[in-house]
Amino acid sequence: MKKLVATAFMLGIVTAPAFAQGKESEPLEILDRDKKLQAEALDKQYKRMMERNRKEGETQRADPWSNMRAPNEGKGK
Repeated sequence: MKKLVATAFMLGIVTAPAFAQGKESEPLEILDRDKKLQAEALDKQYKRMMERNRKEGETQRADPWSNMRAPNEGKGK
């Protein structure tokens, strides 16, 4: 009986670190991970917006001051 109790006790001590690894991370680690994920999402959103603006800029080449100039002012003299 003593051997069985001693064996169970030793197995409990040996397996304790394995169970400790399954616990939730520290609160600061969770906050850091969340901040990192938010920063990555914001960066992806920024890159998508810049890519969209670049594509729109290639198709739009309008002169915003064209209606303010005289008809021949923009042409060579």
